[in-house]
Amino acid sequence: MAQQIKQIRGAAAISFIDHLKSSENFKLLFREGMAMVEEAAAYLDGPGREESKGLPRAPALAYATESMRLTTRLMQMASWLLLQRAVNEGEMSQSQAAADKHKVRMTRQDMAAPAEVYAQLPDRLRVLSEKSLRLQARIIHLDRSIYRSLEQPEAAAVVTVAEQMDRLRAAFGAV
Repeated sequence: MAQQIKQIRGAAAISFIDHLKSSENFKLLFREGMAMVEEAAAYLDGPGREESKGLPRAPALAYATESMRLTTRLMQMASWLLLQRAVNEGEMSQSQAAADKHKVRMTRQDMAAPAEVYAQLPDRLRVLSEKSLRLQARIIHLDRSIYRSLEQPEAAAVVTVAEQMDRLRAAFGAV
């Protein structure tokens, strides 16, 4: 038991977040985010522009608002993904990324238009908006996990485990 405690104390903690952000899952998330940027740009510059011309006044205003919010959301996500990829590829440190992170505002957005007006928007815009909100939620979760782990070093978790093991040995007697 004492040998196991020494091994636990000496072992480096494995960071799930460090593994996740440099894993194939991150690469998939990166590709998904960048593909969504391209998909939205193609829609908004082409078919979306034509669809918006035929909308009544309130839905046309909602279209303009939602397309701007979609574009802003996607640019924020793309910036965050590019920043994390730079860290993963060793182009910058995690602390440098944390310093630059304040420039990329990752906050959850709700739909701006009332439900009855939102329902009148073109289907493709609604699909893109909803899809981008789901992707944004995933990125926000990952962002919080990454930067929370920077605030709470893993070494402290190892010490806490070791301290708990010492308390257990003291309570039940040395084995």
